[in-house]
Amino acid sequence: MSTGTKARVAVLISGRGSNMAALLYASRLTDCPYEIVLVASDKGHAAGLKLAEAEAVPIFAAPAGLKKAELFAALDQALRSSGAEFVALAGFMRILPPDFVAAWEGRIVNIHPSLLPRYKGLDTHKRALEAKDLIAGCSVHVVTPELDDGPILGQVEVAVLPGDTPDSLAARVLIAEHQLYPRALADLVMRDRTPEALLQRVRELAMALPGAEEAVSHGMSCFRVQGGKMFCYFTEDHHGDGIIAIIAKTSGPDEQAQLIDQDPDAYYRPAYFGPSGWIGMRLEGAVDWERVGDRIASSWSLIAPRKLAMLREF
Repeated sequence: MSTGTKARVAVLISGRGSNMAALLYASRLTDCPYEIVLVASDKGHAAGLKLAEAEAVPIFAAPAGLKKAELFAALDQALRSSGAEFVALAGFMRILPPDFVAAWEGRIVNIHPSLLPRYKGLDTHKRALEAKDLIAGCSVHVVTPELDDGPILGQVEVAVLPGDTPDSLAARVLIAEHQLYPRALADLVMRDRTPEALLQRVRELAMALPGAEEAVSHGMSCFRVQGGKMFCYFTEDHHGDGIIAIIAKTSGPDEQAQLIDQDPDAYYRPAYFGPSGWIGMRLEGAVDWERVGDRIASSWSLIAPRKLAMLREF
């Protein structure tokens, strides 16, 4: 979880993977907040797999002949093995089963060649032309169990020209897709990584503890027990250190040193607080919120009065 860690994205394809390529090449820009860690396909002959392999991106091709449940179990295992945090569908021509969507809830996105909610499903350009639409376009949305129905993350409009055919319109919409998808994906992965979002998650964990109160100390948001001692600080670039983290109590220097030795990417000895045995726990990158919650609760337990500790036990 070092500073600047990019979100890990896996891409699912079924064919040539042009939108996968757009995501991949955008990911190589220095300011892009995500990286492509896997390209996976339900079809072993998908052309996009060859491109990904040539670009040194790990690939996974599902074995032929799998039943639907077996296919998605294999894909899920490949995604998890890659360490993916988000899944981007890029021409993946399978309807995702509800249990697969639930397992990745809020973390699967798709690009669709229409201005949703219009023209869900297939033949979008043909349907737009038949309706004599003057404007077509594309949408990026969060995937939910209902087809093409999740929250929309972004759209780009494309003019319909006189004499357009489904193919000619599709070609221009595809250009728009390649512009929209990387930007919408970048916005999504950053949504939960802003300092405001991270503080809110810390706040929820800290304020769930008995007697917890929020305050401000040393220019930082912090949490204390009923007007008494502090048990957690939220630090964002404090004194220009460039770190977003919590600072929590430990039982002393020995535990502090042990934590840093075990995981120096996650833990550090914070300035000013470190000599007293406090530990810094970074919140950049892929955050293990269960572990953060445990650290906050452990810090709270070191100072909480017995009567409050008893409340938490029950």
